[in-house]
Amino acid sequence: MSRRLVVGECIVDLHPDTGAAGEAAGGDATGGDPGGGDAGTYTPKPGGAPANVAVGLARLDEAPGLWTRLGTDGFGDFLARTLDAEGIPDTDVERDPDAPTGLAVVSLDADGDRSFALYLDGTAACRLERGAVDDAALAATDWLHVGGVELAHEPARSAVFDLLDRAPADTTVSFDPNARESLWRTFDYADTLAAALPDVDVLVASAEDLAPAGFAGDAAALADAVVSEGPHTALITRGAAGSYGRSTAAAPWGADEADHSGYDADVVDTTGAGDAFTAGAIAALDGGESLAAALRFADAVGARATTAQGAMSALPTRDQVEAFLAER
Repeated sequence: MSRRLVVGECIVDLHPDTGAAGEAAGGDATGGDPGGGDAGTYTPKPGGAPANVAVGLARLDEAPGLWTRLGTDGFGDFLARTLDAEGIPDTDVERDPDAPTGLAVVSLDADGDRSFALYLDGTAACRLERGAVDDAALAATDWLHVGGVELAHEPARSAVFDLLDRAPADTTVSFDPNARESLWRTFDYADTLAAALPDVDVLVASAEDLAPAGFAGDAAALADAVVSEGPHTALITRGAAGSYGRSTAAAPWGADEADHSGYDADVVDTTGAGDAFTAGAIAALDGGESLAAALRFADAVGARATTAQGAMSALPTRDQVEAFLAER
């Protein structure tokens, strides 16, 4: 199996809880009003888009490395235990004694759609440092997946750009920009995306991720615009409406175009569905599937992940995805 490395935040998602207060190793999860809603009780769950992708890959076929940074607080202990239980090696999971673990407060509407209030400034998640992943480790990496949240904060921003610069030519680099307007206080999102794209092979993004950088149009137009900036493959996610893919002749899977309409699912919580899609797409493409087959599989992984609450906890195994597909 190929060696994969995922880079980015592993944080605690605080989900609104109508029952008893959730508990983590950090203690009481009862909140005031951190998410902008009524004060209430929150249950801690593991999350962070790159961490979700890493665990998604581990459940589908192969546990990747995860370069991330956790505090030495109770929430960090909780996340470290979670990653270990999922088979993620601790080689690149750093602990930071001088910064707390990052948090996100999740709000859900009646349809299960989610919004986030992110608390990342000054947390361990944004304190990745240049050189922590050396050239030898990069040379052994066949697929490198990077999350975009770290690019909003130093020193993680410089550390991630350094990693992209040093990635070997034969390493496939995928990138999820994961636009979060509230995070971009120091650096410009559009300029950052433009700087990253020349070092990216596969971009996974929604129209909402691309609009702040000036990309417009339907999925096909967005994909065309993306591949003109450097990536050989653009995967445009459309939520319940499925996904669209475009690849050039430079892609290992060849020049292609594919459109998948998605799947019906009994939606409970859409948190992490995009990360589940990304894990499915990486597993399929890195496993030798065609672009069209990768979209079908990735959409199934994403849809199946919406049928339970939580981002990481809802990620399906390959057997569960195959059972989901068999019913359709």
